[in-house]
Amino acid sequence: MGKYKVEISGKKTSELSKLSNEEMNKLFKKISEGDLESREILINGNLKLVLSVLKKFYNKADNLDDLFQIGCIGLIKAIDNFDLSYNVRFSTYAVPMILGEIKRYIRDNNSIRISRSLKDIAYKTLKYKEDYYRENGKEPDISLIAKELNCSEFDISNALQALKDPISMYEAIYNDGGDTIYLYDQIEDKANNTDISNRLAVQNAIDDLEKREKYILDERFIIGKSQMEIAKELSISQAQVSRLEKKAIKQLKKVLR
Repeated sequence: MGKYKVEISGKKTSELSKLSNEEMNKLFKKISEGDLESREILINGNLKLVLSVLKKFYNKADNLDDLFQIGCIGLIKAIDNFDLSYNVRFSTYAVPMILGEIKRYIRDNNSIRISRSLKDIAYKTLKYKEDYYRENGKEPDISLIAKELNCSEFDISNALQALKDPISMYEAIYNDGGDTIYLYDQIEDKANNTDISNRLAVQNAIDDLEKREKYILDERFIIGKSQMEIAKELSISQAQVSRLEKKAIKQLKKVLR
């Protein structure tokens, strides 16, 4: 397990079993016939799947034991709701549910207070995304979510951003082998900032971008859409979106040097 503890929540990770896809299919058939013992075997045989999801949170959580137990709840929900007719591997179905359960726990125990309205939009969005993924095997576009929840794409993006973990002002954001740049280095001191030339230069650079490039930057970094979502809207490939995005950012960087 590398950095991970040999034992977590009383479970010795080295002794955890792992089931093959064929073995799991047989167990799911037995569960559908009312065999509760097969359910227990499936749970114990997929605990390594929970551990693999926990890797995403190793540097963000103080107590991996708690997150492991929460992840197990997600695993159990996935087992109870899985159907062989979905024609997908169990792991493909289970990982989003395990991940969602852990993220909900972290959000609900976040020390930063978030407004009720933002929470409502965010939770409804996550619930809809989870249900949509379970039924369609893919995540819905943000435009589809906005239509379903009867709110703007910006409201959805803003609500999801509000639930993200806070970052320390002393978080290192860049290091090319020389001096490290920290987040606080990039925070503007509006009270003492009397030089607006940089902002004017950046605005002029944005104005000089092609219409499609400006649209991509707005949708990517203001609305929060993925390159795939923008590609569908513009009827171009994701590779083209990526190329246009890089071109626009490169142009802006020239101004900021």
